[in-house]
Amino acid sequence: MNLLKAMVTVSGMTLISRILGFVRDAVIARMFGAGLATDAFFVAFRLPNLLRRLFAEGAFSQAFVPILAEYKTRNGEAETRLLVDRVATLLGLVLVAVTALGVVAAPLLVYVSAPGFAADAEKFELTAAMLRVTFPYIFFISLVSLAGGILNTWSKFAVPAFTPTLLNVAFIVGALGFARHFDPPAMVLAWAVFAGGVLQLALQVPWLVRIGMLPRLRWAPGDPGVRRILLLMGPAVIGVSVAQFSLLLNTIFASFLREGSVSWLYYADRLMEFPTGLLGVALGTVLLPSLSKHHSDRAPEEFAKLLDWGLRLTLMLALPAAAGLALLALPLIATLFHHGKFDAHDVEMTRQALVAYSVGLLGLILVKVLAPGFYARQNIRTPVKIAVVTLLATQAMNALFIVPLGHAGLALSIGLGACLNAGLLYLKLRAHGIYAPQPGWRAFLLKVAAALALMVLVLHYAAGPSDWWLQTPWMLRTAALVGVVALGAVVYLGTLWALGFRPRDFTRRAA
Repeated sequence: MNLLKAMVTVSGMTLISRILGFVRDAVIARMFGAGLATDAFFVAFRLPNLLRRLFAEGAFSQAFVPILAEYKTRNGEAETRLLVDRVATLLGLVLVAVTALGVVAAPLLVYVSAPGFAADAEKFELTAAMLRVTFPYIFFISLVSLAGGILNTWSKFAVPAFTPTLLNVAFIVGALGFARHFDPPAMVLAWAVFAGGVLQLALQVPWLVRIGMLPRLRWAPGDPGVRRILLLMGPAVIGVSVAQFSLLLNTIFASFLREGSVSWLYYADRLMEFPTGLLGVALGTVLLPSLSKHHSDRAPEEFAKLLDWGLRLTLMLALPAAAGLALLALPLIATLFHHGKFDAHDVEMTRQALVAYSVGLLGLILVKVLAPGFYARQNIRTPVKIAVVTLLATQAMNALFIVPLGHAGLALSIGLGACLNAGLLYLKLRAHGIYAPQPGWRAFLLKVAAALALMVLVLHYAAGPSDWWLQTPWMLRTAALVGVVALGAVVYLGTLWALGFRPRDFTRRAA
């Protein structure tokens, strides 16, 4: 399989999901605005979402996929199927216990994750009630991640990439069709999370049947493969938790700031997730199985070349995305969210957070490319040490920036922390001899810089005055935004083409 084609497929499916995600957020912003109910929901959703990213898509996937690929390469189909059965059985039982504990302890979890809500009894009780409904999402989505890891190892990238769209569909249908049946209406958002988890798991099952890897109950926690995965998961939890733990701490800090701060950070983060998902998640998804196979095949040169390929694609695509987010922050937010109860003040506050976040977009995406270089080799300790340093640095920056910049200071700390994380991962890959830059980097960087500079200049003048985006009818705003984004893309990609870049230069076969 061509990895560039696979990445485009994953990015395409992710694009569908992200577009529906923006429709979802626009619907939520229009119907519920930014206030008590949305602050309560975003906190209630962030907790199971945090656990999903830590244990399901984070630590579990990075521990499971390399060993699964090793079994598939070296041990044959029967041994691989047995490993899948035993891992799924243990994971399922643990998830049942965790879900039950989370539902029972909902008020305590709210107090720990958003202590500022305790001063408002109505907000606190609503958040706890929502959390009881959203917490089972961790059960469904963890099993979805297990299925996704299996399908990705079999190079079935499209299905796991498409699956998140069902959560967005659940939000949109729930908010538009059923909100009036709930008291308060925002409670429908919590039930949409529950329904979305069920739908995503249901979609994966037929595809697991098709490749003969639908898990069966087999209790064997002492299995050597299972134990290896568990041993890798422990430190991997720390290694992948830095950004998510920082976001959780930011929620705690934001809960003490003025009302709306949690929501402003949420909407800015949603815009950041668009390029992060299209580029970072897509690259990480297609890289990890092939890197793991190169490691199992003992092919260090191919391993290094694949990392180099990922880094070039990241810089070529992430740099214009970061510049575009910063330059077009207000047009994006005004077009997507400036409706109904989401007023001009909310637009400006969200813009401040998005500009601060954009500083770290390149770092966020690079981490998703560089970290698999260690995880594929089943080396968890190095990323963990870097993660701890990053976490401490991020919290020091929070203390430094929160007073002068408010909620935007929290976003800036996350971005700078991601850049530090990526820089340290890169230096360690070089120091360990895992990665060496391939020839041609200097010319590559000069050409990308030239195209980026021209794009920035064009976007700066094309964006126009802020008042226009706040006062113009929505349809005209949308058309103008599409035109400006398309202009920036044409200028950037056209310049790269004129400088000699061709798609075939970035094709690469999977291991």
